[in-house]
Amino acid sequence: MPPISKLHTEEGFVEATDLSRWRLKVGHGRQIWHYLENGEVENWPQSIIEKYWLGLPFESKEFDKPKTALEAARNGFEFFKQLQTEDGHWAGEYGGPMFLLPGLIISMYITRIPIPESWRIEIIRYLFNKANPDDGGWGIHTEGQSTTFGTALNYVVVRILGVDADHPYMVKARATLHKLGSAIAIPSWGKFWLACLNVYDWEGMNPIPPELWLLPYAIPFHPGRYWVHCRAVYLPMGYMYGRRLSVDINPFIESLRQELYVQPYDTIDWVRARNNVSNADIYLPRTKSLTLINIILNVYEKLPNLFGLRQISLDEAYKLMQYEDENTDYLDLAPVSKAIHILCTYYEEGSNSEAFKLAKERLIDFMWMSSEGMMMNGTNGSQLWDTAFAAQACIEAGLANNTENHKVMLKTLEFLDDAQIKRNPTNMEYCYRHPSKGAWGFSTRDQGYTVSDCTAEGMKAVLYLQNRLDYTPNLISKERLYQAVDILLTMQNNDGGFASYEKVRGPEFLEWINPSEVFGKIMIEYSYPECTTAVLTGLSIFRKYYPDYRADEIEKVCQKAANFIHATQRNDGSWYGSWAICFTYASMFALESLAYFGETYNNSKSVRKGCDFLISKQRKDGGWGEAYKSCETGIYHEHSQSQVVNTAWALLGLMSAKYPDEKPIQRGIELLMSRQLSTGEWKQEAIEGIFNKSVAISYPNYKFIFTIWALGKYAKIYNNPIIKY
Repeated sequence: MPPISKLHTEEGFVEATDLSRWRLKVGHGRQIWHYLENGEVENWPQSIIEKYWLGLPFESKEFDKPKTALEAARNGFEFFKQLQTEDGHWAGEYGGPMFLLPGLIISMYITRIPIPESWRIEIIRYLFNKANPDDGGWGIHTEGQSTTFGTALNYVVVRILGVDADHPYMVKARATLHKLGSAIAIPSWGKFWLACLNVYDWEGMNPIPPELWLLPYAIPFHPGRYWVHCRAVYLPMGYMYGRRLSVDINPFIESLRQELYVQPYDTIDWVRARNNVSNADIYLPRTKSLTLINIILNVYEKLPNLFGLRQISLDEAYKLMQYEDENTDYLDLAPVSKAIHILCTYYEEGSNSEAFKLAKERLIDFMWMSSEGMMMNGTNGSQLWDTAFAAQACIEAGLANNTENHKVMLKTLEFLDDAQIKRNPTNMEYCYRHPSKGAWGFSTRDQGYTVSDCTAEGMKAVLYLQNRLDYTPNLISKERLYQAVDILLTMQNNDGGFASYEKVRGPEFLEWINPSEVFGKIMIEYSYPECTTAVLTGLSIFRKYYPDYRADEIEKVCQKAANFIHATQRNDGSWYGSWAICFTYASMFALESLAYFGETYNNSKSVRKGCDFLISKQRKDGGWGEAYKSCETGIYHEHSQSQVVNTAWALLGLMSAKYPDEKPIQRGIELLMSRQLSTGEWKQEAIEGIFNKSVAISYPNYKFIFTIWALGKYAKIYNNPIIKY
């Protein structure tokens, strides 16, 4: 490996790789960061894409200060299109959560998967960069306060990667951990990882019995009724808990046992530790129902293994995991379940097995390099999601017909063609999977999970590309579009809304036994305004081009969806967003979808209320700025400054609704233009996304996509007036 550099910080020196040696390999949406060794650099020049994401300087065209919104949109897209990859998608980080890397590194340590030196250096640098400057700890996400969950797990990661316990960063982080209550007070997901590493006793965990998978599906609390991410995590967790598997003791493990606690390890009361969670971590307090169930399950764990049920349930759990691996080409649903799957495969089949080999080859798909170091993405990326929106933004802004953008749009269509899922999961009913043939997922076709709004947005992008442009081929046949519609029509819930991956399967009282402590509403699916609005707009656009296909059914589904959107509007006129921040995000989608259903400011009370809510949140500088705390509390929280992304969302909502007063819209447009650099780009501001109410996650392409979209839409509606800002 080439020589490394050292960066000086207040806490000392931090190693860094030579960023000019990183390259991004892509293919079918797959994103792999590769570090070049000596002799490789000359044959593989670094691209603008790589330089941009690594924060390295590069030559980019500079523009005169735009005088109109259309000029600003055009300049923005001129910059943004440079970031499109050769396979047609827009790459980007999908980081933010601080509990993803620990699972990966702990699993790699236990299973003896070599950690590349370039990874080791850059993960340490990333974690040091993301430590809270005041106390040295880590939160549940990059913008959150220090928690036991984030601090204990990331402390362990840095120690595994070779940083000494007496390093200034470690001393500071360890002091914070001890103030928070030490690793004894880590939430249940953290207890699990530390137990796997043998620095926390399995006796200190409340049970995760694999026998639950043997219950009849008719029972309301069968795990197959959980939200897909919940069951994907607790399936392998249950396998590991059922076998009580931990790495062997060695001097390093012994040292961690001393560092993570404020008392000798062998004096800890593990039974008492089960319910010990730091106040800094608790988002969802433990319910009496969960406490009672844990008491019953702990009694069950002491009983003899009747009829060999434990082994039968372990076999069943592992069989389900095998199907998950095969159905996702060993990517699995997301990084947490992926990291646990690696452990389960290692213990069940061994490190020399074909399954283990295939599983470890996919770990690199989740890793992302940035100017601050290497992180783990929240999935294997957001490729489809970002690319579908980029296409719509370019077309809606009137930029796609420009000759210089034809190649960009053709490549985009080719990626959307490639990314559509072409098959259903193997044995999908047994695996509790929803059909996927014809759907689009969040990232790539390999990952293979149907997502309602991704399917709708992917379909919308294809319909625009193939019907609103005169130079694009019909790569995606009407039969494949019909398949997408067929999938969407199977996903509507009884309340008229749409959930994320499948219909709601379980009763809401399952939230009474949410064992996570740190996440909200994870036990079952829910109908979401964002997912519902995406489907409503997608089906509305589809029937313009294919009016005869399942017309009556689509009309009924759309009407029920519109009713749901009305029903979920709050008294103040807003809609709560569960997948980004927050009220500005959901309100944009809601107002857009109602406009497609014929409702605008002049003829709809709901739309008027929605617009009035947005107008009430506009700031003196003309922008909107909403903080992630809105998602946590359910109450609108102002950010310390206006945000380009929030502003674009609010403007798109107002313009979709045909808000009659141009002045507040113009002021918002002026804010967007004032933040634009001479290269056409916008700088990264606050984190944009959220999930499970408490975890913020980044969508850095949003600052281009929605801002270009808002500028272009304004130019079309108001005939592109000259802007003074």
